[in-house]
Amino acid sequence: MIKLIFCLTRRNDVPFEEFSRIWRDEHGPLVVSFAATLGIRRYVQVHTIEPQANVLLAESRGAPAPFDGIAELWFDDREALDAAATSPDGRAAGAVLAEDERRFIDHAHSPIFLAEEHAFIA
Repeated sequence: MIKLIFCLTRRNDVPFEEFSRIWRDEHGPLVVSFAATLGIRRYVQVHTIEPQANVLLAESRGAPAPFDGIAELWFDDREALDAAATSPDGRAAGAVLAEDERRFIDHAHSPIFLAEEHAFIA
């Protein structure tokens, strides 16, 4: 199992509460609608709480600004992800999702990467 991890930073013109609502109530169901097309086995949104407290926490450790949330998309393996992402339907689905994200996510400040999980306490 591999994960695509997306560390989301909201656009400056989108209030925190609106960002969370759009991501959870609008974008989340859109992702779910393309799950079979994209080979997504599991999709989890991790929403930041208490934004001001997180800023203070980051500052106390000299850390960069906190993200507004993290998305985890799980796939069977890299081959399944590649196959889905390169199919005509997969490319079309990816384009729709990316366009929707532009409404509320600052892509230039939102790292995205592939990862493999190693659990120590499960």
